[in-house]
Amino acid sequence: MTTPDPNPQPRLIPVEEFFADPGFIVPSISPDGTRIAYLAPHGGRRNIWVRGVEATHDDAVPVTHDTRRGITTYHWADDPRFLLYEQDTDGNEDWHLHRVDLDDPAAPALDLTPMGPGSRVFAVEPLPAVPGTVLVWMNPQVERIDVFRVDVASGEVVLHHEETDPLAATLLDRRGEPAFRVVTDEDGSIVVSGIDRSTGAARPLRRMGGAEYPLGVHPQLVTPDGCGLLVGSFSGGDDVRLVRIDRETGEETVVVAVPGRSLDNFGIMAPGVLPPAVHTHRGTGEPIAARFVADRPHIEVLDPEFAPVFAELATLSDGVLGTLSSDVSGQRWVATFLHDREPGVTWFYDHGTGEKRRLFQPFPNLEPADLAAMTPVRFPARDGLELPGYLTLPVGVAPRDLPMVLLVHGGPWSQDFWGYNPEVQLLANRGYAVLQVNYRGSTGYGRRLLTAAVGEYGRAMQDDLVDAVGWAVAQGYADPARIGIFGVSYGGYAVLRAITVTPDLFASAVDYVGVSDLVAALRALPPFTRRYNANSWYRYLGDPNVPEQEAELRARSPITMVDRIRTPLLVAQGANDVRVPQAQSDLIVASLRERGVPVEYLLAHDEGHGFENEENRLRLYRTVERHLAEHLGGRRAAGLQ
Repeated sequence: MTTPDPNPQPRLIPVEEFFADPGFIVPSISPDGTRIAYLAPHGGRRNIWVRGVEATHDDAVPVTHDTRRGITTYHWADDPRFLLYEQDTDGNEDWHLHRVDLDDPAAPALDLTPMGPGSRVFAVEPLPAVPGTVLVWMNPQVERIDVFRVDVASGEVVLHHEETDPLAATLLDRRGEPAFRVVTDEDGSIVVSGIDRSTGAARPLRRMGGAEYPLGVHPQLVTPDGCGLLVGSFSGGDDVRLVRIDRETGEETVVVAVPGRSLDNFGIMAPGVLPPAVHTHRGTGEPIAARFVADRPHIEVLDPEFAPVFAELATLSDGVLGTLSSDVSGQRWVATFLHDREPGVTWFYDHGTGEKRRLFQPFPNLEPADLAAMTPVRFPARDGLELPGYLTLPVGVAPRDLPMVLLVHGGPWSQDFWGYNPEVQLLANRGYAVLQVNYRGSTGYGRRLLTAAVGEYGRAMQDDLVDAVGWAVAQGYADPARIGIFGVSYGGYAVLRAITVTPDLFASAVDYVGVSDLVAALRALPPFTRRYNANSWYRYLGDPNVPEQEAELRARSPITMVDRIRTPLLVAQGANDVRVPQAQSDLIVASLRERGVPVEYLLAHDEGHGFENEENRLRLYRTVERHLAEHLGGRRAAGLQ
């Protein structure tokens, strides 16, 4: 009689269940609390749907009808009759702002930003002092970002504030008046100035900056009274605290700090989609809670009136509060939660009545028991620097001598964090251990880890990845003969770098929109952004206009060492990628094919820096599954060729 396996492997979950467009994501409640908007499939693309707070999806109405590219970012206007959304063309990142009239949802959306090539929308904010309008940051003159006031109902666009310095940002108060000015100086320092209400003159208050702010200072929130600026600041320490800078005196006071933790600014990568560093009250603009980086994200409540709301929300999930929206009164709330094995669950909570209702599970076929837990890990780099990361082990498999995939995050000024990740779960379901490492240069883990990457692009940053593999092998988790590496953007660069400088370490590699030519990438940066990039690309990598540094950049560019590659490679590229032009991937692939090195090339003609359309994502991850199975020996779906 056969004894049942006490720890059977989970079912082989189809790629579609991980990567098809989910049925409900990015939810938000209308300002009057009567309707909920969210993204769901319609016409083969991700579109915006709207339904009443008591209704179901069967009663919802699709209010956008994009058939070319899925929508990701949208905003409620203050008049709940209107929704706004941002869209580009096939991934070229020339974003325009469009308006939808919910009284006529079948009508075509109105483009509120009819601009020429190269111009785009950068940000959209409400203007409480002028009902029916929004402020939009855009660059119709390409080289400069100005602020425009848009009348949502009529579509009229007028210049609200002209920004004469392309490296300056004027921060406006709730009346739309200039309150602060943040500018990057010639040496890369970030100067915060207060703007005099009567004269309009800018008076320097605080000098911040250097390599610890590669993406600038974030957040930048003018207080509702216009008298203070909330920013994330190292303030001479290793961790980012939320501080207030006084508009008149320049005095800096700490709003909230958590010892050993940094404010979580990862949300700037996708505002409205990812949780922000600071949650604010929709009606008053006051900060109500702040997020900090930890093994699991940590929330600090700032507003005593929000504390009982947060306490009730915390009872809804054993995950961590993710995105949050409320009506103007702060009574009705829609909240999502981060969880490594229960993705995107959304709840409705009415603080007035106490009603709590689960709204939707965007991936209804995924059972938490079939998914793998993300375990926080830490280990030393070869120079002693502690590296945080996450190890995900397949369910129902002894955690010894497993095939492993090193999954490298992009950026590099980004981070891996605890929460549902479809790439991680697909790989774990196929029997791979998955290791993610927040290598030096990653954000959220303090000044020391971040600035240790200065000058180390392709050097110590790469060594951290090698050391991570060494740790996993030494711990017995990974079979050294069956290790793969997979990365997107900077992670793709790290993949190419790995298989040129450590070609014997990896048995398989996946480069997803990765940079192969550092000189070309840096020279493609617009000249007017040079001061801004002083703290990032030029400080961390080098200046291609300085001959010695150009030579170093070429030496660290995989394109110059392509003859060393012998690892089986999969390359995925968007034809409209403005960050990593197709030509870079073309050169890598052509060179390998000439030498007979196994290489597969997925080129999507309707994509940019990452695959957004469902059919392209499914094709990519089916190919990734097959590629890794062939070279590392993981499980694969039945019939996969």
